[in-house]
Amino acid sequence: MLYGLQFFLLSVFLLQGGKSDIKYLQWRGPQRNGIYSEAGLFKSWPSGGPSLIWSFQGLGSGHGNIGPGKDKIFVLGMTGSTGFLYAFDYKGNLAWKKEYGAEWNASYVGARSTPVVIGNLVYFESGMGTVYCFDAETGGKIWSVDLLKKFNAENVTWGMAESLLIDGDYLYCTPGGKENNIVALNRFTGATIWTSPGNRQPSAYCSPLLVKHNQTSLIVTMTARSIIGVDALTGQFYWQVPQFQGNKIHANTPVYYQGRIYCSSDYDETNSGLVALKLSEDGKRVSVEWRNESFRNLIGGIIISDNHIYGSMYRKGTWSCLRTSDGQTLYSSDKLGDGSIIMDEGLFYCYSEKGEVALVNANPVSFNVISRFKVPLGTDQHWAHPVIYQGRLYIRHGDALMVYDIKAK
Repeated sequence: MLYGLQFFLLSVFLLQGGKSDIKYLQWRGPQRNGIYSEAGLFKSWPSGGPSLIWSFQGLGSGHGNIGPGKDKIFVLGMTGSTGFLYAFDYKGNLAWKKEYGAEWNASYVGARSTPVVIGNLVYFESGMGTVYCFDAETGGKIWSVDLLKKFNAENVTWGMAESLLIDGDYLYCTPGGKENNIVALNRFTGATIWTSPGNRQPSAYCSPLLVKHNQTSLIVTMTARSIIGVDALTGQFYWQVPQFQGNKIHANTPVYYQGRIYCSSDYDETNSGLVALKLSEDGKRVSVEWRNESFRNLIGGIIISDNHIYGSMYRKGTWSCLRTSDGQTLYSSDKLGDGSIIMDEGLFYCYSEKGEVALVNANPVSFNVISRFKVPLGTDQHWAHPVIYQGRLYIRHGDALMVYDIKAK
């Protein structure tokens, strides 16, 4: 529900008069679609992989990658049951390490969120459902909000895994409460701007997407059994589409492309797999354009490029290319183990769950591995998505962070 006229007026000011023009790198790249915009990168790597510039071991448990800032990068880790925010300079020196509170210490332990840095502020969400804002220079905590307590929600089976979405002065997140399903906070204070009951379903590990479609701005995310769209300004609930996964895991951020929203999950059930939703002219309604229930991608993400979709099949050891027009699978390749995917300069960077990083040239006809190397350090699952920033490739594997030089000389 909306918190009254004063919050509505505040939201109008923040989105219109108070909107920031700051550009920043966030979860899965500038547009959250896995596509990066670096230039002048290597088109192939040496046999042992690109040069390792620096590495750090001792982050503790975690599955999120780095958030780049002006003169530092930030990453989360957990030791014991306590979460820490690490700040490194770009030479690999540890600037500071700050405790922020309890972290997820049940199954598949560790920090989940990828920090986002805007100016002098660092934002992230713990697996226990608390949103934090830290000072990027000093490491001092500025504010925190316990989403589960404040918005009467419950944690999910494997801990909250949301990488926060920020637009202007709004910070969006999904507590998953029945009355406060999706919320917008003031990113400077943590104060509530609006809350929306959404579809009243629990959160589902999904990091939301901001969609600017014609004259409407939408927040699109997946909750336990649905894909939903709400108004970014007011939280008004517009639509939902069934999306099922037996364990209620919808960890892939939706992708917006040419007036359509593409969502991918993994499960052998009706209303699962990969779905394309066509938005109405005003974005306040959707229709299912097609659904491919055979393509199942749980956490690795998809890339959409030149009217084709690329991604891996969860635990099948294959990579596929599908058409955006009808969802037909054009091929599946077993040249690399399944995992996460990002893109830059027309080439794909794939990080398999078997610990290989590959540079791939894929098109609607073939999937060609140009170069590959084995990740040498780290612990536990290979789940953190790669990050490209200023000619460097960041790979996080559990307690280790590795930074590679991929800039062509």
